[in-house]
Amino acid sequence: MSKIATTFGIHDALKQLGIQDINPGTSTGSNNFSSGDILASHSPVDGALIAKVKTTSKEDYDKVMEAATSAFKTWKNKPAPLRGEIVRQFGDKLRELKEPLGKLVSYEMGKSYQEGLGEVQEMIDICDFAVGLSRQLHGLTMHSERPGHRMYEQYHPLGVVGIISAFNFPVAVWAWNTALAWVCGDVCVWKPSEKTPLCGIACQNIAAAVLKENNLPEGISCLINGDYKVGEYMTQDARIPLVSATGSIRMGKIVAQAVAARLGKSLLELGGNNAIIVTPDADLKMTVIGAVFGAVGTAGQRCTSTRRLIVHESMYDKVKEAVVAAYNQLRIGNPLDENNHVGPVIDKDAVKMYQNALKKVVEEGGKIIVEGGVLEGEGYESGCYVKPAIAEAENSFEIVQHETFAPILYLLKYSGDVENALAIQNGVVQGLSSAIMTNNLREAERFLSVNGSDCGIANVNIGTSGAEIGGAFGGEKETGGGRESGSDAWKIYMRRQTNTINYTTELPLAQGIKFDL
Repeated sequence: MSKIATTFGIHDALKQLGIQDINPGTSTGSNNFSSGDILASHSPVDGALIAKVKTTSKEDYDKVMEAATSAFKTWKNKPAPLRGEIVRQFGDKLRELKEPLGKLVSYEMGKSYQEGLGEVQEMIDICDFAVGLSRQLHGLTMHSERPGHRMYEQYHPLGVVGIISAFNFPVAVWAWNTALAWVCGDVCVWKPSEKTPLCGIACQNIAAAVLKENNLPEGISCLINGDYKVGEYMTQDARIPLVSATGSIRMGKIVAQAVAARLGKSLLELGGNNAIIVTPDADLKMTVIGAVFGAVGTAGQRCTSTRRLIVHESMYDKVKEAVVAAYNQLRIGNPLDENNHVGPVIDKDAVKMYQNALKKVVEEGGKIIVEGGVLEGEGYESGCYVKPAIAEAENSFEIVQHETFAPILYLLKYSGDVENALAIQNGVVQGLSSAIMTNNLREAERFLSVNGSDCGIANVNIGTSGAEIGGAFGGEKETGGGRESGSDAWKIYMRRQTNTINYTTELPLAQGIKFDL
C-alpha cells in the first residue's frame, strides 16, 4: 500500500468491503466465475497499484447468464413488497459501509472524499425510493366499449437487465438501475468501468451478503469485469431485453445499434455539454458558486458538469472577474484530504484530452484567461492532476461543440434578450442539463417553456451539476433520451400488458363488428 493509502485507511476500507488481502499482484474475481485476463486498478490519486482483477471470459459470461436467468425464475415470483424489503436491507448495509465505500470511490476514481460519501448517499436514497415504489407499481383501469367487459393495464418483470456504467460515478449509477430493476422483479448483470473495477466488486459483495442472508439466488446480482469486449457480450445477447449504458455519445451509438439489431431495448445516458445562462437579473454570488462547483467538481468529469457559461454582455466583465477570483482560491490535491477542492482526472489519457482541448480552443481563436497545465512535484506523482482552466470562446468553435471530460470552462457572451442566450445554449448536439441564473420571473418561465431549454434537466438559480433522486434523470438529442432514478423511470424495467376480461356469456366484437357463426 502507498503512503496515502496507509494514511487514509484504504486497506481497512477494502477489508470492511470484503476485499481481503488485496496487494499488488493479487487478483480477485466476480461471482466466482472470472477466469479471464488480469486487469490492474491504479489509483489516479498517487498512481499506486491497488489490485489486479480477473476479467470475464466468454465462458465465464455464459455461466453468469445461466445464474442470472435461473435466478429470474425465482425472483420474479416474489411479491413486489418482498423485493422491496430486500432493497431496504441493501440500503441499510450501505448505511453501515458508507464510509469505507465512499473512501474506495474517492481513491480508485479520484473524486473528493465528500463527493465519494455523497455518491454512496445517492445509493441509499434510491434504495429508499425503490422500497416505497415496490408498493406502487400501478397500472390503469379503463372502461371498455363493450358491455360486460373490463379493461386494465399491468406491468410484469422484464427479465435480465444489463448495466454498463462509467468511471465517473462508479457505484451510484449502478444503484439507480439496480434498485429499480430489483423491485420490478428483474435481475441484473453489471459491467462496471474497467477503470474502477474494485468499486464494482465491493458493491457486489454487499449485495451478495444480503441475498445470502435471505436465502436468495446470488444470480439476482451479477458482476462481469473487463473492457468494451465484455460489454459486447451483453449488447449482443438476446437473453438481455434491456441494456442500460452510461458513457460517451460514441459508445452509446455503438450500444444502441447492437441492441436495436436484435430488437432489444436500450436506456442511454450519454454526453453532456451543459450551460448556465447568466442574465442581467442574476444574483452574482449564487452564479459564482453554481458555475465554479459545476465546472470543477469531480475535476470536470460529471456528465452534468458545467462546460459553458453564457453571460449577458452587461454582466460579462463582473461575472468574469468574480469567477476568475474564485478559481484562484481552488486547492488541488489528494481528494481524501478534505481541505482540497479538486482531485485528479481519471488517468493520463484524460490529461492528454484536457491538454488537446486547451490547445484547440486557442487555435480556433479563443483566449485562455485562467491558465491550465499539469501539476508536478510532491503530491502530484500520478501525473493526473491538472489545473481547472477558463477560456473565452465562441459557441461555434468545434472544441466547444464537443464534450471535454475535464475541468475546462468556456466563457461565452450574449446580447439582447434571453432568446439569444437560449439559441446559444441549445446550439449543440447534447441535451442533458441546463440552468439559468435570474431573479426575473418572465426569464425563468421562458427558459422552462416549450420554446426554452431543450435539455432533459432545466434548473433555475441552481447549477447544472447533480440531480435529486425523486426526479427522472436523463437528457435529449445525442444525450440518448434515457431516464433513470425517480418519477416513473421504473416503467422501462418492466413490460406493459393490456388485459380485457369478458364476464358475460356473449362475445361482442369491438367497433360493433358482426361475425356470427
